[in-house]
Amino acid sequence: MLINNFKPSVQFNFLNTYPDIRELRGIVKSILTLFCYITFVVSPWASATLSAPRMPSIEARSYILIDVDSGQILAARDPNVRVEPASTTKLMTAYLVFQALKENRIALDQRITVSDTSWRKPGSSMYIDTRMHVPVDDLIKGMLVQSGNDATNLLAETLGGTTGGFVSTMNAQARLLGMSSTTFKNPEGLPTPGHLTTAHDLAILGIRILEDFPEYSHYFSIKHYYYPGTPPSNGTNRNQLLFRDSSVEGLKTGHTDAAGYCLVASAARSFGHYGKRRIVAVVLGAKSERKRADETQKLINWGFRTYTAVKLDIKGTTYETIKIWKGEKTFIKLGIAPSAIAVPAKSVADIDTQFDIPQPLSAPIVEGQQVGLMKVSLNGQLLREIPVTALEEIKEANFFVRLWDSLVLLFKSLF
Repeated sequence: MLINNFKPSVQFNFLNTYPDIRELRGIVKSILTLFCYITFVVSPWASATLSAPRMPSIEARSYILIDVDSGQILAARDPNVRVEPASTTKLMTAYLVFQALKENRIALDQRITVSDTSWRKPGSSMYIDTRMHVPVDDLIKGMLVQSGNDATNLLAETLGGTTGGFVSTMNAQARLLGMSSTTFKNPEGLPTPGHLTTAHDLAILGIRILEDFPEYSHYFSIKHYYYPGTPPSNGTNRNQLLFRDSSVEGLKTGHTDAAGYCLVASAARSFGHYGKRRIVAVVLGAKSERKRADETQKLINWGFRTYTAVKLDIKGTTYETIKIWKGEKTFIKLGIAPSAIAVPAKSVADIDTQFDIPQPLSAPIVEGQQVGLMKVSLNGQLLREIPVTALEEIKEANFFVRLWDSLVLLFKSLF
């Protein structure tokens, strides 16, 4: 559904001078015309009956729900409390494996000899042994479908030389991703003092996996797998949502007595002709395997049903312009990058946008340079600040043009 009757407000920050009424009207008209190219697309999954979000009761130690396109947190409880992550730890191992594949440091068909330490790894297992030479592709499946600690440890040894070396890389990558409350002590998630993360950090990791390595995201949705020569009864993915909801893409379960039952899940649902909308939910410390699936499903359904996804994009290839001083041209084309926000259902009409573009705008300006902001708010709450950038380069004019424009600006500042 297209929203065509949106009426933005425009706000300018004039620093040292004030254009006359005619020029002010011209600038406002240009910005309004620019905004007319912005299309608001409302998700068909949004409920038209809810005027404000009402959270369902979620039985878990902590949780978070994030709209991926906008990056907005839709719901959370204790998302920054540090807890044991159990096998959701394997998401970081997977991130580094996918990174190595992308950089051609390993290959999917590369066969790895099973080490004694990997074979002896306790906990959930892929059931490989030291007589086997297992392809990386199968080790990834064993790690993510069967949650095999043996497969995880073998991949860690392969990439890091030692498990300890790999763990150092895990922690370095966590810092690069902004997982500021996470400390890894092993690659698989077995209980170890100091091995801690948060729901928020796991959400960051899940989103980055999907964004950075979409070509490998299919591993998370595999429902059944076992390696030849190992028990087939161990080959069912523990993520029950894969068997309930066709929109669920993965990602990873986890369980220990201390951590409880945990799940990092992503789901993508149809967004009309504009692709799909994706949500990531993290539920930590549920009381049972079924409960973690039920509570995560509640969060996902609530997020899609209660919130309207709004995509801000510029249509067409022509853009309106605003005045630029001291340049080879007198007007400059501006635009915004495609962006998205999520708002409660029936709240689209309450969205307010303000363009904050400092004046006077003077050359030189390079293509892509940020010249201001488009601020998107809902009922006075700032949702996003979207950079307004130059769509073309404007070089400085000759001396006489620059002198004339300087005199005009000086005259305007006096009156």
